[in-house]
Amino acid sequence: MSARKVIENPEESFSAFLLRAARLPGVRIDRETYLRTALSRHCSAYEVRSAVASTPAAAGISLDVLDRLANEAIRYETAKVSALSAAAGVPGAMALPATVPADLAQYLGHMLRISQKLAYLYSWPNLFSGESDELDDATKGVLTLFFGVMYGTQAANAAVGKVAKAISEQVARELPKRALTQGVVYPVVKKVAAYLGVEMTKQTFAKSVSKAIPLVGAAVSGTLTLATFLPMSKRLKTHLSGLDLARPAVNVIPGEVVEDASPAEEDVKLPKQGRDWRIARRRK
Repeated sequence: MSARKVIENPEESFSAFLLRAARLPGVRIDRETYLRTALSRHCSAYEVRSAVASTPAAAGISLDVLDRLANEAIRYETAKVSALSAAAGVPGAMALPATVPADLAQYLGHMLRISQKLAYLYSWPNLFSGESDELDDATKGVLTLFFGVMYGTQAANAAVGKVAKAISEQVARELPKRALTQGVVYPVVKKVAAYLGVEMTKQTFAKSVSKAIPLVGAAVSGTLTLATFLPMSKRLKTHLSGLDLARPAVNVIPGEVVEDASPAEEDVKLPKQGRDWRIARRRK
């Protein structure tokens, strides 16, 4: 695809970048495995089972714990992507046609990895379904919006909030496909994809320049990756952790009697989502 064609079709360019990154080995995070591994260091076995069966928020896991795990995930992915970017800068200008596209793909791959980890910690449903290499429209849409948040687009912030609200209201265990492919959210997805296509074209050029000189290019490339990936990941973490979807429910042990704080409040039994849990004290 020529540079001219990329500029003329930024939305298609971004879709191509995203699909290529999603096909890389190790990019897709298994939600259940990740939550079990991450939460087991800080939560009881009961809480871990509940979080996997429903969500960390439904399991009543505090935001302090989730924020700590999110920061650990960000540090890990940042260190990994920066090291790989530095390694790609070692060969110098002669290898640019091969190293730059590969470096951008692995950069996006790590954006996908951190997006999934943060989403699962903050109670989003599974983003990838099945073993197919192809992304369905709903998955592509929500990942596009997550990337938009990472790049600082306000339209993406608002759209992610709308999707999170739909998930919360429906007590959904999968992405709300209708919200992401129709109505007010879908046009935002397309605009954000076009914006990201332009930004990633610029990023490709910047990486080409940074890798032009052998060895020196490695240091510059690694530093540039660190300087962009870390704040972008923190931006997504801040946004997802602030949504109502991430707020922990009041955790009640099955069979426990909860005393009301006042006559105007009552216990409410919620539908089962893999375990018994209730939210106490809902106003009439």
